[in-house]
Amino acid sequence: MSKENATQNEDSPEPEVRLSILGMRCAGCVGAVESALNSVAGVTSVEVNFADHSAVVKGAVDPELMKQSLKDSGYDAAVMEGFEDPAEQEEQEMARYRQLVRKATVAAVFGIPLMLVGHFGGVPDIGSPTGNWFWPEVALITLGILFYSGGHFFVGAVKALKSGQANMDTLIALGTGSAWLYSCVVIDYSEYLPSLSAHAYFEASIIILAFINFGSALETKARGKTSSAIRALIGLQPRTARVVRDGKEIDIPIEEVGLGETLRVRPGEKIAVDGVLVEGHSTVDESMLTGESLPVEKVIGSKVAAGTMNQRGSFMYQATRIGRDTALAQIIKSVRQAQGSKPELAKLADKIASIFVPVVVIISVITFIIWNTWGPDPSLGYAFVTAMTVLVIACPCALGLATPISVMVAVGRSAQSGILIRNGDALQTAGKITSLVLDKTGTVTEGKPTVATVEAYANYTQDDVLQFAASIEKGSEHPLASAIMNAAEAKELKLVRAKKFHAVAGHGVSALIKEQTVLFGNEALMQEENVDCEAFKATMLNLAEQGQTPMLLAVNGQVAGIIAVADPIKADSAAAIKKLQEQGVRVLMVTGDNTATAQAIAKQAGITEVRAQVLPQDKAAIVKELQQAGQVVGMVGDGINDAPALAQADVGIAIGTGTDVAIESADIVILQGSLLKVPEAMLLSRATVTNIQQNLFGAFIYNSLSIPIAAGLLYPMFGILLSPMIAGAAMAMSSVTVVANANRLRWMDLNASEKMDYKQQVLDLVAAFKKSLA
Repeated sequence: MSKENATQNEDSPEPEVRLSILGMRCAGCVGAVESALNSVAGVTSVEVNFADHSAVVKGAVDPELMKQSLKDSGYDAAVMEGFEDPAEQEEQEMARYRQLVRKATVAAVFGIPLMLVGHFGGVPDIGSPTGNWFWPEVALITLGILFYSGGHFFVGAVKALKSGQANMDTLIALGTGSAWLYSCVVIDYSEYLPSLSAHAYFEASIIILAFINFGSALETKARGKTSSAIRALIGLQPRTARVVRDGKEIDIPIEEVGLGETLRVRPGEKIAVDGVLVEGHSTVDESMLTGESLPVEKVIGSKVAAGTMNQRGSFMYQATRIGRDTALAQIIKSVRQAQGSKPELAKLADKIASIFVPVVVIISVITFIIWNTWGPDPSLGYAFVTAMTVLVIACPCALGLATPISVMVAVGRSAQSGILIRNGDALQTAGKITSLVLDKTGTVTEGKPTVATVEAYANYTQDDVLQFAASIEKGSEHPLASAIMNAAEAKELKLVRAKKFHAVAGHGVSALIKEQTVLFGNEALMQEENVDCEAFKATMLNLAEQGQTPMLLAVNGQVAGIIAVADPIKADSAAAIKKLQEQGVRVLMVTGDNTATAQAIAKQAGITEVRAQVLPQDKAAIVKELQQAGQVVGMVGDGINDAPALAQADVGIAIGTGTDVAIESADIVILQGSLLKVPEAMLLSRATVTNIQQNLFGAFIYNSLSIPIAAGLLYPMFGILLSPMIAGAAMAMSSVTVVANANRLRWMDLNASEKMDYKQQVLDLVAAFKKSLA
């Protein structure tokens, strides 16, 4: 989805429903689910996430119609409202895991002994007097096992066929069903078949089911680990809140908390909803939301976020955001959307998966014909075994999981570090950034400026200058305005009402105070208003070279004073910029501040390229200029004032802290506000793309090699023919390997070097495999 469309959607948000889909078992199911949902009138967009078996549907549609459409296509669905209980969700997955293990066990308990006895010649011959009662009994028992251990495959295949689709269920049902039917034909009509073809494959059909169910169980358990980050976020939301009503403190369900209500938080309790402190003092652990390990001090007027943990103090606060509007709820929503989004890499896999199953069925039929026509005796037996092996081994599960499982893990991993990635394309593109444009205030610097210098001229005192400046800036949202207001408040200066207030973007403000025309801003504003400030340029330059931002105050056309505000750089800005430059990224600082101040800040931060005195609307033009020069551009700003530039950039990164973050303003949001998170996000992006490529390569190689081998390619030269049972095991383990490889991202060190040898990657994969199944 383009950024233009995203902007339109935000202006007029569509109704959105999140569905849990039951019955998705392969990549082919993604296309079937999308088709079923898109066929419902009113649906405007569908995003299906195969990794967590969910779908996000936009449009004014009755959910019951969508559920019915899915049911007609062979899938069950449930609407997911609010936040699921993590414990309940985990129990559901464990229940499915145990069910799959039981199905695998039942098939293995009968199939393996039957295979071993048959291998050592312990079963009666087909057509013999003993065989005439033994084999029909085996057929009935294996039919029961097919019904219990593989019934879901057959039901899914029939429903898919009714809707004109083909999926993993189709392949498994055809492979195991044909093995059982062929075996029944053999025992009933053995006298009419060549003696070498009279072989039953009952054990093969159920051992295949044992392997596939066991592989699915392992995949379910490993896949459950990938959503641990989102579960941890959901688990932060407390179930109850302590509100103060009629002077009494009562515990109520979180859903019943209203806006403006006063809540009490005691030591060691989680904060229920977003709000502002009105009484008390404490420190709050915000690490799960922001990635910042140090507790944050909270005093009256401080903002607190739902899900964060209060520490030693007790306080009361007023609810400002509840329910789905809290920062935690928005973060969970954003993480889910990103986990379900598809980067460009996923499109090729989706296209292949959509036609994969029908192609495999055709290959299986061709394999049967070739072996039956030109194969050695018993040609019919060889034809049947090879065709069945092709069906079983070619399931595209690994292909379907390759991209979404890596995206899920990476987005969850980044959320744990205080990096909120909003879509899959941003995750893919961030690692390709060649030029990074940085805003100054609040990005490179603390964003909490203070008045450093006050100079008074003519007949004015410093207090007069500060009073005029604070009076004209009263109500302004500019960061420098708050610094001036705080300085005036500290001196207990009485502010004067300003009339005819007018703001000039990027230059300053004008107003009428005490019936005098007052101007407050930069040199450009003074020049526009024909105020002579030549005599003050040296002073302003000197202040700017010290890293201060000087502003001129003029009263009735005459300079009355200079106020300089200093905004120190963040403690980790220089380290972050050095890290970016070491990665080969061109770093530019773009600011509306004057050139001397900008250069002073840039020098402290280690930035060599600076664009100063740039108006907010011109930042986007600079980003576009870099893009036209062939650069992949990232823009880092506050997410509000820099919105045009963030939208223009290939990757927009908003710097924010806690509840103040503008989550919808950029592709990536750095919750903690540390620039060090930018190279971390880029490193994670590159690691994720590599991980996806590894998964796709493995899946493609697996299917590209396994299908010809299953079809008997090695038999003419080496006499090697793949067993259908081994094919089932290989198919099952291919998906588990993809999930385990993706899980390596959960434990990666975002501060580590990008270079890693192949031996270490293999060791990490083995470790991830063990952890995934632990």
